[in-house]
Amino acid sequence: MSWEPELEELRRREALAREMGGEERVARQHASGRRTVRERIERLFDPGTFHETGALAGTATYGEDGELSAFTPANMVCGQGEIEGRAAVVQGDDFTVRGGAADAAIWQKMVYAERLAHDLRLPLVRLVDARRSR
Repeated sequence: MSWEPELEELRRREALAREMGGEERVARQHASGRRTVRERIERLFDPGTFHETGALAGTATYGEDGELSAFTPANMVCGQGEIEGRAAVVQGDDFTVRGGAADAAIWQKMVYAERLAHDLRLPLVRLVDARRSR
């Protein structure tokens, strides 16, 4: 028995999650003068130290053949890494997926990030995406 089909689906889900809301929504984020949450995390953490937790949380859609056809990730990214050599936990809203509202999975990821920071005695950085007042 091989687990390869299941592992391939997990890899596909992760790849789809990294696309966030898709090219159009990422372009809209950039057009408004804002970076995506993953771009902000990449700039905040020391190179190569960030490890995302829960990238597979979200909603999957399957075709009639039972194959994964689409995946919408939860609109929050969390994980841990190092900032200037010091370990830290981060939780950031991803407004390319859905802006202004939390989805059903987001509260669990938020609580996870808080507990992780508490249990490991690490600082928790929250990245909130907001429009600038003009």
